[in-house]
Amino acid sequence: MRRIKMDETLKLFSLNGRRALITGSGRGIGLALARGLAGAGAAVVINDRNEQKALAVAAQLREEGFIADIAVFDVTKRDEVAAAIDDAETRIGPIDILVNNAGIQRRAPLETFDGNDWNDLLQVNLDGPFHVSQAVARHMLPRGRGKIINICSVQGELARPGIAPYAATKGAIRMLTKSMCAEWAGRGIQTNALAPGYFATDLNQALVDDPAFSDWLCKRTPAGRWGRVEELTGAAVFLASPASDFVNGQTLFVDGGLTSVV
Repeated sequence: MRRIKMDETLKLFSLNGRRALITGSGRGIGLALARGLAGAGAAVVINDRNEQKALAVAAQLREEGFIADIAVFDVTKRDEVAAAIDDAETRIGPIDILVNNAGIQRRAPLETFDGNDWNDLLQVNLDGPFHVSQAVARHMLPRGRGKIINICSVQGELARPGIAPYAATKGAIRMLTKSMCAEWAGRGIQTNALAPGYFATDLNQALVDDPAFSDWLCKRTPAGRWGRVEELTGAAVFLASPASDFVNGQTLFVDGGLTSVV
């Protein structure tokens, strides 16, 4: 067997020369993933509905020495997404990596859950990844290559009271990921999902601030603590890089062991 030099192995994880679009990357997990992919060599495209926020984040990343541009669009608006992706491909360059990160959360007992909140969750968490993936894939497929990473959740595997509709959207994302694999794997696109456990972000600040919940979570999680957003970047780089070229349709849980124990 041929011995592989260390630098050859490291090249498998390099994103030099690749461009990554990360939806909802104005803050939180999306921003952490953008910074992590940029650190691995990718030029990143920051997405937010708010142009000023996107510009500010891109400027911050450029100050840190990274290559960063912006694409402003609302993931729930199909025509707007398609136009923005076409513009980005022309104005910035080919999108090699897509991270479908934009998402929202709503909490209420299932029997009283508001119908408008249900629709909002579906539109952002499920329709959004569909719209953006479809628009980006139409450019990736003729090139015969591309990486799509859907941000799922442990709630795609585990249910908890008060967030049933959110869990339903994340379960659907897992199956959408498998279906993208079934449709596009033979045409050069690898589609996988990254499923974070409990990370301290704006999205779940109410839980972070709840001592009883934090105590329960730390006891329930084998690692014994909340996750730090930067701990997602290694898994994201793997799924975005040539190292995962034969990985397709999978969901990678980054959860401190939460889904591995009863």
